[in-house]
Amino acid sequence: MPPHLGKTLFLIGLGLMLLGGLLWLGDGAGWLSWFGRLPGDVRVERPGLRLYVPWVSMLLISAVLSLLLALWRRLGG
Repeated sequence: MPPHLGKTLFLIGLGLMLLGGLLWLGDGAGWLSWFGRLPGDVRVERPGLRLYVPWVSMLLISAVLSLLLALWRRLGG
């Protein structure tokens, strides 16, 4: 196991906690208001049922993160 794995996992966890705190304290209609509302995202609201399946939003986030990680690896990160 690489010796820097623990530090990397700690930093990723800290980053996720900070992002979660910002989302929790921030307003819901702010910079993430598009999430779950893109064409292709499934949104069903009926009495007694709310179903959100943000397929396209998650694919978009996955593509952006993949590009960022590929750039980081390529630039010697």
